[in-house]
Amino acid sequence: MFEQAAGLALLAAIYPPATLVAALYLASARPGRTTAFYVTGGFLIVVVVGIIALVAIRAGGLSLPSHRQTRYGLRLGLGVLACLAAVLIWRRKPRQQKQTTRSGKPKKPGLIERLSADPKPLTAFVVGIVMFGPSVTFLAAVQVVASAKADPAATAGALAMIFVLAVAFAWLPLLAYLIAPGRTTRTLKAFEGWLRRNRKKVMTAAIGLIGVLLVAQGIAGLV
Repeated sequence: MFEQAAGLALLAAIYPPATLVAALYLASARPGRTTAFYVTGGFLIVVVVGIIALVAIRAGGLSLPSHRQTRYGLRLGLGVLACLAAVLIWRRKPRQQKQTTRSGKPKKPGLIERLSADPKPLTAFVVGIVMFGPSVTFLAAVQVVASAKADPAATAGALAMIFVLAVAFAWLPLLAYLIAPGRTTRTLKAFEGWLRRNRKKVMTAAIGLIGVLLVAQGIAGLV
């Protein structure tokens, strides 16, 4: 249970936009406090969603041996969705950046751009909630725990592990900054530039890998 859940939680953590926002906050005027609020928002949403998903899965009886086919069918379905998402991301053509609308007015930036343009602790907290909302792999990781025959202590420990790993790419940069501020800032600035240039490839590869693994697990469980 722990091995499967940990692997899926780490895959859920690989979300380039979330790491990019963390890099932006660590380069702001109040990097430590702002990023800490960002991480806190991320933790809050994964904890709430994780507990709700656990209760819903167990209430639906998916933890019972008789529902083995349903559990692995769900995992297969999540994998197919992830594969389709990867294909759509890869095939999507980049849109030209337009600074004005047809009426000549300046184009309104997106929600994340607006919230991260002037970094503040409260807005960073909201961005953390938005960026770390439920993902396919996160739900799959919770499903592993919810459908396992484990005592309450093991279940709580596995859930805590999932929560920590799912937000790893937000709190790890913060931890590195607290240890070595200057070096971390320089590294993250370089990483930010690379990620902006290769965002489409990274997103496609990450989501595609997640989909393939979930499909393989689903098929293996059904067979």
